[in-house]
Amino acid sequence: MRCPFCHAPETKVIDSRLANEGDSVRRRRECLTCSERFTTFETAELVMPRIVKSDGSRVPFDDQKLLQGMLKALEKRPVSLETIEQAVNHIKNNLRATGDREVPASRVGEWVMDELKLLDQVAYVRFASVYRSFQDLDEFRKEIEKLEAPQAEQETD
Repeated sequence: MRCPFCHAPETKVIDSRLANEGDSVRRRRECLTCSERFTTFETAELVMPRIVKSDGSRVPFDDQKLLQGMLKALEKRPVSLETIEQAVNHIKNNLRATGDREVPASRVGEWVMDELKLLDQVAYVRFASVYRSFQDLDEFRKEIEKLEAPQAEQETD
């Protein structure tokens, strides 16, 4: 690792420890030329699959776009940002777990709806109305009835 102060090519690691709940390694380094110390972080770089949109175009996966879409659906709802980020990470893990180089956007959309259904039912219906292009109130009613059906079954048990 090159020294950020004098740009010398040789540095040595003084200390290493896990950071970010074990997702990265924090290293304290010292330059062998100027003796300055600095910190580096090492994380695994995992290649995410490309997303195949409905028009056939292929785009790189963008976790910020995913987060923004979920935030929009969850706007003014009582769900913490930390919980939303965990849901985004769960979707990213699902993407990686496919092992595919390309994943249809429709599959990602279904995963988003699954996560929103667990987080907040109002946000789920908001997202579903846009994602599935609801045309009238009947489509909203049907989606809400689907949400209520499992609850009614649990109440009768």
